[in-house]
Amino acid sequence: MKNIAVIGAGTMGNGIAHTFAQYGFHVMLIDISEKALQSGLATIARNLDRMVEKGTLTEDRKQQTLDNISTHTDLQKGTGGAGLVVEAATENLELKLDIFKKLDKLCAPQTILATNTSSISITKIASATRRPGQVIGMHFMNPVPIMKLVEIIRGYSTSDETTKTVVALAEKLDKIPVEVNDYPGFVANRILMPMINESIETLYNGVAGVKAIDTVMKLGMAHPMGPLQLADFIGLDVCLSILHVMYDGFKNPKYAPCPLLVNMVTAGKLGIKSGEGFYDYTTGKKAEKVAEMFS
Repeated sequence: MKNIAVIGAGTMGNGIAHTFAQYGFHVMLIDISEKALQSGLATIARNLDRMVEKGTLTEDRKQQTLDNISTHTDLQKGTGGAGLVVEAATENLELKLDIFKKLDKLCAPQTILATNTSSISITKIASATRRPGQVIGMHFMNPVPIMKLVEIIRGYSTSDETTKTVVALAEKLDKIPVEVNDYPGFVANRILMPMINESIETLYNGVAGVKAIDTVMKLGMAHPMGPLQLADFIGLDVCLSILHVMYDGFKNPKYAPCPLLVNMVTAGKLGIKSGEGFYDYTTGKKAEKVAEMFS
């Protein structure tokens, strides 16, 4: 399996494309927007340049990686000949169902269809296809070229053969695949998102400020990044979406998103991607008041 299609040229999609291409796979990067594709390629080039500067990659390997990537706005052309398709579109169930329904019709019968979803049911996504045994979750961590973990999520009908194939592919990328079962949030976000949500509740209740909360978790718990800074990095809208999926899936109030998070997303304060979240990224200054304004 040498041909990989990646759907979505955003943060996760371009990171996944970068990683497969760096390890010698031919990658078809697909997005409905030509602008998004060019932006994704530019991000990949910048990240490769950083690796060259650090001495972890040669200039030749950088060029080979870029040469391994082609871009497409047409789903049929982009997935032609792919042995594996990795969907990394927006975390929206209806969008993913529509994509997988189309992929099922366009792709060869033996093609494995993977989703990079961080919380949505693999079984539900597989239900849009006639090949549920070949649908699987392949949840990469951000930034993809650096982070070792890949959550491999089996849907109710995912076959052993599909799982073994995807695990082996992840290992070829020098990743550490961990197989988990299909429940809302899987493992990573089922544990991470309640911690982030509780950190936001702690801020919302006035127990401490942004810097204090993050410092306690970094120095006291040896976390490399505080939970509020991490939420900004992930995207507050993504955090909110995952919490909604978990709350809907479990019907447990402990997964209900904090009102402060809801208000910040409504106000467009999404973290790094918007320039403001719990911190202010437009000036580089930390801005605890940004969060307090919407409580």
